Amino acid sequence: MGKGGGCVPSKKKFPVSDQDPPLPERSPPILAQNQTQITNTAIPSQNSTSQTLSKLKIFIIFYSMYGHVELLARRMKKGVDSIDGVEGVLYRVPETLPWEILEQMKVPPKGSEVPFISVNELVNADGFLFGFPTRFGSMAAQMKAFFDSTAELWLEQKLAGVPAGFFVSTGTQGGGQETTVWTAITQLAHHGMLYVPVGYTFGAGMFRMDSIRGGSPYGAGVFCGDGSRQPTETELALAEHQGKYMATVVKRFAKPLSLVLGNTHT
Repeated sequence: MGKGGGCVPSKKKFPVSDQDPPLPERSPPILAQNQTQITNTAIPSQNSTSQTLSKLKIFIIFYSMYGHVELLARRMKKGVDSIDGVEGVLYRVPETLPWEILEQMKVPPKGSEVPFISVNELVNADGFLFGFPTRFGSMAAQMKAFFDSTAELWLEQKLAGVPAGFFVSTGTQGGGQETTVWTAITQLAHHGMLYVPVGYTFGAGMFRMDSIRGGSPYGAGVFCGDGSRQPTETELALAEHQGKYMATVVKRFAKPLSLVLGNTHT
């Protein structure tokens, strides 16, 4: 585990807590008044028949050892799916540690509901949200190993121009919620992807000082402590908002970027 970083395993399992007062309802940010709307309505084709526009895909790709990042990922998908014409797809990255070691670390087994992502599938995404725990202020080795395996895509710049964001978990308040994202941005830069921070678009929830809250302008986050602390409603709400925000960005830029770059991301 990272110093001041990753979670410490706990034998206890607690339900998701609701430590914060309820947040006021908010609408997703409006990026542009003349933003083109992409829906699932049928449009006429040149031969007078109709075809249905497929939804834009945002791949929510994560590594979650004890489940905290996965909780954020699932709430993030809810946010993505709430935007018309956009769909969030959950994926895991492969584990790199042998099961014998994971057992000693009391890592719970993962179900098969969320599939593993393969490198070749990345070209099918219109946007990305990558989630991972921190290790010494940077991403966990499992996620780094996955990025390292994308060299072929990098060589041909297959992911250039695709929007991407991050979300994280740390064991402590000073464990690297911001530095973990900073050090991950280099992966996007070399691929030519577009980093999309959530900024302060979450509103009042970003400014509260009356409770412990993970997350930053760089992306959603959760503090997991010894492993027993679960995301608060504010942390989950920020994750859902980031999903909505990324969906609006992808909707705005996916088609123009594909036309300029001549790739197949739409």
